[in-house]
This record gives sequence, C-alpha cells and structure tokens, in this order.
Amino acid sequence: MEPVLAATAVSKRFPGVVALSEVDLTLHGGEVHALVGENGAGKSTLIKVLTGVYTPDTGELTYLGETTGFGRPADAQNAGISTVYQEVNLVGQQSVASNLFLGREPRTRWGLLDFRAMNRRAADLLAGYGIRVDVTRPLRTLGMGVQQMVALARAADTRARVVILDEPTSSLEPREVDTLFTVVERLRADGVAVLYVSHRLDELYRICDQVTVLRDGRVVHSGPLAGLPRLGLVAMMLGRDLEEVRRDGATKFEGEHTAERAEPVLTATGLTVKHRLDGVDLAVRPGEIVGLGGLLGAGRSETAMAIAGALPLDSGEVTVEGTRLRTGSVAAAMRAGVVLLPEDRKADGILPDLSVRENIVLAALPRLSAAGLVSRRRQDSIVDTFVRRLRIKAASPDQRVGELSGGNQQKVLLARLLCLEPRLLLLDEPTRGIDVGAKAEVQALVDELARDGLGVVLISSEFDEVVEGSDTIVVLRDGAVTARLTGEDVTEAALLAALAEEGPA
Repeated sequence: MEPVLAATAVSKRFPGVVALSEVDLTLHGGEVHALVGENGAGKSTLIKVLTGVYTPDTGELTYLGETTGFGRPADAQNAGISTVYQEVNLVGQQSVASNLFLGREPRTRWGLLDFRAMNRRAADLLAGYGIRVDVTRPLRTLGMGVQQMVALARAADTRARVVILDEPTSSLEPREVDTLFTVVERLRADGVAVLYVSHRLDELYRICDQVTVLRDGRVVHSGPLAGLPRLGLVAMMLGRDLEEVRRDGATKFEGEHTAERAEPVLTATGLTVKHRLDGVDLAVRPGEIVGLGGLLGAGRSETAMAIAGALPLDSGEVTVEGTRLRTGSVAAAMRAGVVLLPEDRKADGILPDLSVRENIVLAALPRLSAAGLVSRRRQDSIVDTFVRRLRIKAASPDQRVGELSGGNQQKVLLARLLCLEPRLLLLDEPTRGIDVGAKAEVQALVDELARDGLGVVLISSEFDEVVEGSDTIVVLRDGAVTARLTGEDVTEAALLAALAEEGPA
C-alpha cells in the first residue's frame, strides 16, 4: 500500500548540532504510528520538517505519491496535515466554536459569518466526542483537558489525511484519555494516517500499530509495535544493548557507599500536582544518594522542584529533619537547607555576565552582610575555599562565568549552593553538556559530599550514571512511583525492567 506521507533520508542541521541524520519515516492510511525517543532524540525537529516549519537540508518528503515540500505550516495544513501540539496552539480569546472552525467558518448567503450555524455545528461536533460545553465561551476559560480535546476535534473535522498528535494526553483526565482514543480509533477507521508522539508506554501499546525509535537524530528501529517487548523498546530508546544489560545486571556496580541508618533528612509524602505528580513518596538519609529513575516525562524534575518549593503542590507534604515545610516556597526550603541545582544551568542558574565571585556568593549575601554592608574579606574567604575545594579552573575570581567551560560553570553553581551549608542537595542533570573529564570530577565531588553526610537526590538521563552513583533508586513513570531499588537490586538491568513493566490497565 502506498504511504500517505513519507520522509526519505531527511537530514537537518543547526549550528554545531545535527538534529536529524538520514531519517526515514513512512505513514500509511488507517495506521497509528508511534514516534518515540528521549529528550533531544529529534522528534520535535522531525515533526517541524513534516509540517513546514523547517525545510530539510537533504532528503525528500512524499505526500500522496508526489514529492513535495511545505514552505510554511499553513501549506501543510491546507494540504491535509493537521497537528495537535502538547501546548494548545489555538486562539484563547475567541470562542470554542470560532476555534473549531477557524479559517472555514460557515457563512450566510450574503457572505457574513453565520454564528448560529457555527455554534450549532460546534456543539454537535463536540457532543460526538462526549464533550458538552458552552461553545460561545472563550476557549481560555476552559480547562487544559477540554482545550486539548477541542484542538483534536478541530483536526479530525478538517478531513485531514495525516494527523500528528504530540503528547496529546499530557493534560487529560483518565476519562478524557478514553475519549481521545475513541477519536483516534475513528481516524484509523476513516483511513487517516496518525503519527502519535508519547513517552507513555501503556498508551503506545494500547493504540499504536507501528513504531519508529529515534536516538541522537537517527532512526534506530522501525517496525510493528505488537511484537516488540517493552524492555527492548526502552533499551533502544536509551541506547543500551539489551543482552549486555542483562549480563551486567547479575552483579552490583562497584563504588557505592552506604548511608548510616539515621533518621531521614528528607521525607516527602504524597506529592501530588495535577497531570505531573501522583502521590510521590521519597525519603533521603544523611550521607545517602537517592537516584530518580525514569524516562522523559516521568516526573523526575517535577519531584525535585516540588521538594525545593519551586512547584506548588495540590497535596502532600515535605519534612526536613522532622519539620514540615511550607510547600511552594523556595525561600522556606532554602532556610531549611534544601537547595536545587537546576537542569538548565544557562537559563536558570549562572549569570554569565557576572564574575565567578559574584555568582558564588550571590545566594549567601544576606548571611554575609552586617548592617546592610557586605564584607569583601568574608566573600573572598568563601570564594577561595570553594574554588580550591571544587577545583574550579578560572583565571581569577573576577573572570566572567560566561567565559568558563561548561564543567566549571556547573562547579560554580555547586559552590553557590554549598555556600548555604545545605542538608539536602537536589541535582537535576548535574553532568549534562560537560566533557568527560569534568563529568568525572563532578561525580567524584557528589560522592565526597555524601561521605561528608549530605543527603543527595540525583537525576540523570544517563542510566549508568544513576546506577553507579546511587545507593537507592526510586523509579517513576507518569508522575508516580512504580519501584524502589536498593542494595543488590541497584543495577541497570533492574532499572530497565522496572521502566518497561506494564502499568495498570
């Protein structure tokens, strides 16, 4: 059967980055095709090539049997390729009905907008999907789940030949997910080709026929999903050799340390944030490194942010050394000794135009001041101490942080946090984007801090780093804890098996 849409040997480069390399993707009518891969695999770039946001550097697109190229998203949409993004891209100020028929509004015989007919058709269309809302209301006044379903209903009603769903269930309640799958089944029955992008394995195996796995901008697997074991799919997404992982799983990795069986420095109970966290429990003892394991979107960063007060909770509590914290307050968490090294050090961490000294002492300035004056001598003493301890390589403490290597920028951020004499250190991707040598230094530093009695929560997309660096691993999927690995069970094989385990129906 001839494909509806095909990408052949498509490549796309950006300065210093190969986003896609010789990618093939074939979508057939009446099939739901999963596109999966971890963060940075190239999924978003491929979608943008298919929909005219980007023009491929090499390769070609074939649509309905003809070689084509879309110069802009509107061209792809007019040709019959509809995309429903994770972030709803409709007009919030306009009514639900106006959004459903945007650009194809019914008109009277005099050429005027027929609002009565549009509202009636909109209500009938949504009712067919089990959605009953006032279609004259502005879209922004509705919940994100309803907005997502409106976007999907619009895509389904445009008689599209291809529908691309990018993380479509991220804002949906369970009953809304069922409605979504009913719509997808209808699209499949009507011969529409559906590209389904999601990190949720249960959804993929429930609704998808085919799967393409991307890693580092390349296709590493493409074929039927039904015969592919979950563990094999997870291993391919992460770039792990399944047989090697199984062999190595027989023995515990060397180099771990054991925390004292002291009372926990941190106890997090029932952390819940709608659509992001679902009753997460976590405990960390002094001197213990607890790794958070999970695929993209599992809730690892959200858990760290909730503990650090950067993500307000719907329910749950965080206790530090027996004292319950006021949730949703970064200042309260910091006063209690909880600090977070953010995932994106450039956006959320360093101030590149300030010096090494200024970046290190920034958070500690209130503690270093007396009568509103900050002692330069005390600043220099602290900076010199941490530059030596963390082996920060800089021409001088007055050098701009933006001029340092990525590894040294990360060390400066760590120094800033350690100035606060924390009890718990939350590390979100502490070695991302730094070279091998700097990575080893940061890992050794984390081990040293734990040996000194600091509690550590470690998040890393590199599973060998989580396994080798953690005493305990808490495995997350879809915002919920699915497994806890301790002792001899802290192996890559056990972690992959926990990630691939089928969730509740």
